[in-house]
Amino acid sequence: MKNKKFKILSIDGGGIKGVFPAYLLLLIESELEKRKDGKSKIYQHFDLITGTLTGGIIALALSFGIPAKEIYELYLNNAKSIFGNKKSFFCQLFFASHKSDFLESLIQNKFKEYNNGIDPRLKDCKTDVCIPIYDLVRGNPSVLKTPYHEAFTRDFHIPAYQAAMATAAAPTYFSPYSNQYTDLNDVSKSFVNKVDGGVMANNPTLVAFLEAIKAFKVDTSDLEILSIGTGHKNFTDINSRKKWGLHYWMIKDKRKRLIELFMQSQSQLVANYISLLHKGIDRREDENFIYDRIDVELTEGSQLEMDECDKNLISNFAELAAIEYQYKRTDILKRHFY
Repeated sequence: MKNKKFKILSIDGGGIKGVFPAYLLLLIESELEKRKDGKSKIYQHFDLITGTLTGGIIALALSFGIPAKEIYELYLNNAKSIFGNKKSFFCQLFFASHKSDFLESLIQNKFKEYNNGIDPRLKDCKTDVCIPIYDLVRGNPSVLKTPYHEAFTRDFHIPAYQAAMATAAAPTYFSPYSNQYTDLNDVSKSFVNKVDGGVMANNPTLVAFLEAIKAFKVDTSDLEILSIGTGHKNFTDINSRKKWGLHYWMIKDKRKRLIELFMQSQSQLVANYISLLHKGIDRREDENFIYDRIDVELTEGSQLEMDECDKNLISNFAELAAIEYQYKRTDILKRHFY
């Protein structure tokens, strides 16, 4: 008897570039709606969904059955309110670039809308999720999880919107996220100084891979992984420059090159490791499990800042997902949804 596949959806971080996976998933859901089999939502097709930063917000939203179309429109219609009041350069020397109040309210209200007006907790996700964050209080990376293992008793009490805000708290863009909540045993808990999981898992595919192997006890051959990026641009600099200081890495041309570099290099490393596990060195082995990575290489003209708020630019960026989907539609649907 053929083993049932364990299906993973992984979504990268990238700020407003989350419109890329959101729009891609919108197109997939529009295909699923034609099937009339009652499985038109993304979460119904995956055993585990993971996401970091913007990918974490999307992962949680999907896990509550929020349509990808609504997630996409949430980004498109609110980017100005989230990122439009960027602090001055002088203020950014001391404070995060943006306030997170509007984003927090937006996410909280959207999650409540799909949970009968009540703040859902991680335990209320309709499929299992794992959301990377970094905990500044303990000084270590952490992964917030639904209770898919008997040892996981800590995280499922956490309100989902707080988990989303924690993984979205990208350094310099937003302040570390702090809040408190009352757990299911009526005990007050603090949730303090949590930072974007992108500092350690901007591409969280490997996190979900290990969770499947260790927590779910899945054989590697039974894995089926769909990993979605948010666009990448190779970070290169061939200039013979002497000035490699803070101005170059964080200020010059209004680019935060240091953040671009660590996010891109981390995503590339994970993609390389998963590819190694998938088909071996030089891709010489037979496919060890089902794995597809959907991403797009950006040019200077298609690059989008994480905190871009121009609606037209954001909409045009999302169109890149439509182009990728056009090329890979048949394989994506056949290998992961049909």
